[in-house]
Amino acid sequence: MEKIDPKKTLGALYRPSARDVTQVDVPAFDFLMIDGAGDPNGSKAYAQAVEALFSVSYAAKFMHKKQGARAVDYAVMPLEGLWWADDLSAFAANDRSQWRWTMMIMQPEVVARDLVLSAIEAVRAKKTLPALDKLRLETFAEGLCAQVLHVGPFSEEGPTIERLHAFIEARAGLRGKHHEIYLSDVRRADPSRWRTIIRQPMG
Repeated sequence: MEKIDPKKTLGALYRPSARDVTQVDVPAFDFLMIDGAGDPNGSKAYAQAVEALFSVSYAAKFMHKKQGARAVDYAVMPLEGLWWADDLSAFAANDRSQWRWTMMIMQPEVVARDLVLSAIEAVRAKKTLPALDKLRLETFAEGLCAQVLHVGPFSEEGPTIERLHAFIEARAGLRGKHHEIYLSDVRRADPSRWRTIIRQPMG
């Protein structure tokens, strides 16, 4: 059976440099998404959202492997998050109680949308996951963005974000939502080695 890792085939988008800010054009992809609000640290709603996203993503992977001649074994994509606040000063001030978020996982092109929707129902039949009712499958296209790899804990992202914004403001303007892609398993990796792609739409 063919095995693929979309992070590698989409290297420009999912394997950026930590040294240089790069400009990328992000096409449309299908994502499983769940919306929420508030500080993610210690939040039951946030934890439930992440559990539902990964449960369905892995269910879709295993269902796809049973597709016979069309089957492909693929790596489940990492967790991603869109972050913003209705009052932007609350976001800049790190007032997490006012944060809004969309957590999401990209579904590879080889996986049919109908199969992903079937995976949601398959998980619902096996598990009681409150966040499943909030889960949706949506096509999301960011277009022109800048991004950079941050290495270290989330609390130290500030200078990396400032460097990213400076790159954009020298060429265009900020638009859209702050986007993070979590390449590390934060349950196991040392925070000093956490790898997070920070992406911001520009134009």
